[in-house]
Amino acid sequence: MSIRGKAYIAGIYEHPTRRADGISTAQLHADVALGALADAGLSLHDVDGFFCGADAPGLGGMTMAEYIGLNRLRHLDSTETGGSGYLLHVSHAAQAIAAGHCNVALITLADRPLAGATGTRLAGMDLHGMPDRPFLAAVPPVPVYGYGMVARRHMHEYGTTPEQLAWVKVAASHHAQHNPHAKLRTVVTVQDVLDSPMVADPLHKLDCCVMTDGGGAIVVTRPEIARELRRPRVKVLGAGEALKHSHGGDIDLTYSAGIWSGAKAFEEAGVTPADIRYASLYDSFTITVILQLEDLGFCRKGEGGRFVQDGNLISGIGRLPFNTDGGGLCNNHPGNKGGMTKILEAVRQCRGEAHPAVQVRNHDTVLAHGTGGSLAGYHVAGTLILQAE
Repeated sequence: MSIRGKAYIAGIYEHPTRRADGISTAQLHADVALGALADAGLSLHDVDGFFCGADAPGLGGMTMAEYIGLNRLRHLDSTETGGSGYLLHVSHAAQAIAAGHCNVALITLADRPLAGATGTRLAGMDLHGMPDRPFLAAVPPVPVYGYGMVARRHMHEYGTTPEQLAWVKVAASHHAQHNPHAKLRTVVTVQDVLDSPMVADPLHKLDCCVMTDGGGAIVVTRPEIARELRRPRVKVLGAGEALKHSHGGDIDLTYSAGIWSGAKAFEEAGVTPADIRYASLYDSFTITVILQLEDLGFCRKGEGGRFVQDGNLISGIGRLPFNTDGGGLCNNHPGNKGGMTKILEAVRQCRGEAHPAVQVRNHDTVLAHGTGGSLAGYHVAGTLILQAE
């Protein structure tokens, strides 16, 4: 069953905090839920579908439904795939709406790794119980080490340079300067990135995303409901999800599961990469963006480095503006799961509500994409294509 045009994003909200001292995770979930519903012009009583990940405390969606006051639920989904989970939630919400399981779906993310001093650990996940953990015991569980391997392999295979990686951060910083909530608002140069401390060769400190507290929420509705609301309508045009295994270490690090999730989303939407005027791309590290550009078809495999250089991702300058809120590299990466914020900015662009300095002129069809897990191992990719109506 295709979900094309069978569900609309009617409301969004991004929590302004980047450090949630004195705010519980449950309260963050409630805050973003109410914010997204207010943006849509709906109330808690309208919600009959709820979607959340493992960051929801207690018994997940069941506990949060009680805390928030969602007492009319007919559908509950707690899919967890890390950073891509919220792209999958939008897809699953659209599927549930198309199948008649719910009419108004609420999706929430909230976490506080800074205030809670949990570091890069993903909330609600028993990482010590993972069956592959004993084989990785000699390697500290810090994501940047794996992504450093991905970057180094891409350089070896295709001649990608540190300077090209740096251009991704430069583009994000040009956008973040216009976002009053962004954690890093200073515009940087390629040389600034190269001069920042080396973290995991070849990745420097400025090649890495920020860590923040906060959260966000999305409201997805039936088309009939969306048309009754006094908000710009954003149609879910296509979606795709895919898993890539690590195969016990026998893995090609030069591509991600995005080659499959993207193809599925484009096929369902009936568009091609050439039709996309704005892209929200997961940016845990600069190399993540380069791989996604290739895997989604915006350039050929191995040409991602050349594609991003010289400002090609900067709004108003480049061919494909990306992450115009500053992205995870500069703005917000709540709970170490940046897929939610990718959707939020894609919706803003599609509505024409991004900051005027970075708003893309032709913004009728946009893309959001994320990965969850590690590109150096097993992971899940999620792709959404949205269209203004």
